[in-house]
Formats: sequence, C-alpha cells, structure tokens
Amino acid sequence: MLRILGVNIPEEKRIEFALTYIKGVGLFLSRKILDEAGVDLNKRAKDVTSEEVGKIQRIIESKYKVEGELRRIIMMNIKRLKEIGCYKGIRHSKGLPVRGQRTKTNNRTVRGNVRRTTGSGKIKSAGKT
Repeated sequence: MLRILGVNIPEEKRIEFALTYIKGVGLFLSRKILDEAGVDLNKRAKDVTSEEVGKIQRIIESKYKVEGELRRIIMMNIKRLKEIGCYKGIRHSKGLPVRGQRTKTNNRTVRGNVRRTTGSGKIKSAGKT
C-alpha cells in the first residue's frame, strides 16, 4: 500500500487520480505535481518507484497546504467568521447552508424536517383555514 503524507493511495488507479485522495489536491494540482516531478500520468500507483514517491512528497510538502494544515486553516477561518458575528458565521453556527442555497425545500435534513411519506413532515397550521 502506497502512503503519501499519511494517506493511503489506491494502487490500481492511475497516479494522477490516486493523488486526488489527498485533501487539498485536485486533478489540476495532481497533474501539475506529477509534471514537475517528471512522473508519467498514465502510470499506475503500484508502478511508481520510491524515488518518484519521494519527489512527489517533497513537492507537495514544500509548495502546497494539504491534509492537517489545510483542515486547521479552514477551521480557523470558520471560527473567525463565527466570532465576528457575520452572516456566514451565523449560518455556520446554526448548521444551515452558507452560500445562498434555498432552504424552503432542499435542506430538510439540516432543518430536521424529514418526510418519510407525503405530508408526514409538514408543520401543522394552528387553526382551520
């Protein structure tokens, strides 16, 4: 099993797709890293030599924020938004969608209004209309 930065990389996948299992590395960045390291994109992860793995790891560690460091930065940003009390911070603390998605119909599970059958999750009105 191939490990890069503490992440298990699937051996049967091509290395360009296998690197995307690392948080913070997408397909574009994966291709850029492999190009810089001089590794063929079509190689399977199991066929990559230990020297190439070392090159890839050094490039990722030196130039990019990934895994634990990236998670910590994201958490600190969310914490800052909550502390200053901005709209996005309030939405984060309430556990609601932050980026302007509609909430009337599409996020029932977040609001706790789960409908198992038609009409079962509707909030009943107080009086007869």
